[in-house]
Order: sequence, then C-alpha cells, then structure tokens
Amino acid sequence: MKIGNIEIENNLILAPMAGVTDIAFRELCKHFGAGLTVTEMVSVKALLFKNKKTQLLLETFLGEKPCAVQIFGHCADDFERVLKSGVLDKFDIIDINMGCPAPKIVKNGDGSALLKNFSLAREIVETCVKSTNKPVTVKLRKGFYENDDVLVLFAKMIEGAGASAITIHPRTKSQNYSGKIDINDIKKVKESVKIPVIGNGDVVDIKSYENMLKTGCDSVMIGRRAVGCPEIFSILSGKNIDLTKTEIIKLHLDILKKYYDEKFIAKVFIRHAFSYASFEEGAVEKRKKLAFCKTLSEMEEVLFEK
Repeated sequence: MKIGNIEIENNLILAPMAGVTDIAFRELCKHFGAGLTVTEMVSVKALLFKNKKTQLLLETFLGEKPCAVQIFGHCADDFERVLKSGVLDKFDIIDINMGCPAPKIVKNGDGSALLKNFSLAREIVETCVKSTNKPVTVKLRKGFYENDDVLVLFAKMIEGAGASAITIHPRTKSQNYSGKIDINDIKKVKESVKIPVIGNGDVVDIKSYENMLKTGCDSVMIGRRAVGCPEIFSILSGKNIDLTKTEIIKLHLDILKKYYDEKFIAKVFIRHAFSYASFEEGAVEKRKKLAFCKTLSEMEEVLFEK
C-alpha cells in the first residue's frame, strides 16, 4: 500500500489514541507488525506556543519508518505556520484529526466539530497540502449529530482539496464509541473516491478484520483492541511472534523504561495494566487490585502474580 509517495509494508495501521500511543507503545506495536504508526494527536496551537509537554509527543524511536503525526486545530493559519516551521519534518505523513469526540476538543471547534463546518474543513486541508511536500491525510467520523451522514460529501471534498488518503470511523460524534459501526459506510466512501481509504472501528480479530476488507478499503486502522493486545498486529499480519501475555507485558515495560522514569511510567501504564489484566484469568480481581496500586512495582506485582 502507498499513501502518496510513502510505501507501507502491510495494510495494518496503529490508530492515534490520546494518552496511549506514546513512543513506547508505538515501538511495541511496530515490533508486532504494525505497518504504519501514528502519534497521539498534537495541538497545532500548542506547538506554536512551543509547549514542552506537546513537543514530547513528537518523539520517535529509531527505525520508526514510516510514521505519521496527527495534528488538530481549527485555524488554517495555525496549521500553515506549524508545517512551515519544520517542527514536523521528520514525519512521513501529516494526518488531520476531524473525528475526535472528546468534549474538551469539540468545544474549541477542533476534532469532530469540523464536521459541522464544511468550508473551514476544506480550507484546513487545502492549506496543509500547500504547506508541505508530505502526504496529507484526514481521519473523520460519519457526522456530528446522531443521524448525520456527511461521509461521502466530506470524502469527496477532502479528495478534491488534495489529501492523499482518508480514514473513516463510521460513528457520529454523538455516538462516541457506543454501538456497532456499519462497514457499508466505508464501502460507500471507497466507491466515491480514488484515493486510498482506511477503515477504522470494531476490528478485534481475524473475522472482523476480513469483514472490514470486504468494503474494499485499502488498509485497516486498529485502535482500542491493540490496548492490552498489541499482538493483534502479528495475528492479522501472520507475523510469527510467539510470546505469552506475561512476556508481552514485560516487553512493553522494558521499552517504557528506555524512555521514562518509573514515576512517569506508573502514570501512563495504568491504563495498559487494566487492559492486560482483562485478558488474564481472574481478571476482575486483578483489576480491583490494580485500582489501589500507587507505584509501578505494585502494578508489576499484581500483573505477574501466579
């Protein structure tokens, strides 16, 4: 698969997830076979203010190629200034977030709020395409309100504005992550545009992956299932990596320790710990114990207890 001039070794993409897809988790998923990794979403406004925490989100690991950065905002000028500043030059693909349903994002006019503003969304895509020689992609939802369906209209606009690919998550902002996606929405978009279409949502195993491919989509983006189960990429790609869940957790922690101190790891790893515990025998009890953990060593003791 190719996005613009960037070749991707397979059709599996790790979705950008706030608070999840840090440098360590991306390295872990790349190890298991993700063909393309994407950073957590990054505010263009925060980058303009040179916010230190935001700049940390731009760290990449050795060999993270190709890698996309996902950016969000609501002012075309902000996107232009960031792209022309050179701060994103190390990334292979620039992805624009038009799908995040988080209230704090939407209230500022960012993320899925752009689905209500066709002309602004088009201006942002056109501006980004003109401001970089890298492929520009867009991730969007089906619509904003419960019964919205702007996918085909938006997809055609995004293609016309010069984007190199589109990622479709066929839920509305109002749905958040509830209910089941309708993969026919992805099929409709695929039949309406010529640029690559990436399907996203509810892919948890081989069966759901194969169903997604029936839409004709060019690639599949996996998000929530990878949390606690990064080996989903090896399962779907056929990459032979035979590790137990305990070995996977230890590998994740080893990678984290390359980049962060234990105090910071304790903050970012708890979400992963809950997800890993969900796949283990006695999951309910383990999750209860994890809820009381304050340090990384306490989490490890719970996760690795016999």
